[in-house]
Amino acid sequence: MPPEFKAVITAGGLGTRLLPSTKEMPKEMLPIPLPHGDTLRLKPVVQAVFEQLFDGGYRDFCFVVGRGKRAIEDHFTPDNSYPGLARGLKSSNAAKALLDFYTRVEKSSLTFVNQPSPRGFGDAVMRARPFTGKDSFLLHAGDDLILSKVQGHLKRMRNTFDKLRADCVFFVEPTATPEHYGIVDGKEIDDKLIEVKSLVEKPRKSSSNLAVVAVYMFKPIIYQTIEKIRPDGDGEIQLAAAIKWLIDRGRRVYAVRLQKNEKRIDIGTPETYVRDFKILSDLALDQISGKK
Repeated sequence: MPPEFKAVITAGGLGTRLLPSTKEMPKEMLPIPLPHGDTLRLKPVVQAVFEQLFDGGYRDFCFVVGRGKRAIEDHFTPDNSYPGLARGLKSSNAAKALLDFYTRVEKSSLTFVNQPSPRGFGDAVMRARPFTGKDSFLLHAGDDLILSKVQGHLKRMRNTFDKLRADCVFFVEPTATPEHYGIVDGKEIDDKLIEVKSLVEKPRKSSSNLAVVAVYMFKPIIYQTIEKIRPDGDGEIQLAAAIKWLIDRGRRVYAVRLQKNEKRIDIGTPETYVRDFKILSDLALDQISGKK
């Protein structure tokens, strides 16, 4: 991974669909079950995102956080009293999990940028502009996670971005409820890749069922594009509108399909959180039992 390729993790949303749990705790800090060695650990989803990107080669991170998200910055600030306490309680596995996380943090460069008010995903991305500068970058929502073998999906996305000299690449997956997501349609290059010709946000009717997953790669032109987008009826600047602007002007925009052995974890609603928590629990316990 070239050192100039940076990762932006957004964590500024209010999480209103997950109230009251998110009244004081950012939704990105909600725990998910994951295997750690031969034990099961509960990790905040934003930590799982960070660790996955770190293991995929990223070292330079910018977290875009909103008001009331201080817990995220605190979580990513090593506190050496915790591993010692865990050892004192003979919770060696817990101590090791925390030390492994701290090791990744200490080997990384972390920047935190504030989004003072929730003015949309596009506005959150703009907050990272001083961090990424003129470089291309990866954008990853802090409440979305893709599971794949040895970060294979990240490698596939980067290869697509480089090989096709793309302005924008993102993941898609089929959905039974297209009215809840950004939906894309376009030219099938093969069974894994689509040249995007249209992007509609939460359509009432659609000929496609391919939903955008909030993991992207962008060239810096995205910032110039976001500047052209007017706020919607809720006063928010939508990233989807900026991507549509690129598509409508013939820029290179591609969608990478998630494969059958890859799983998206969505904690956006109570229903999806409970569903995916159970899926993750079963997967983790199966993996752990296979090691014993």
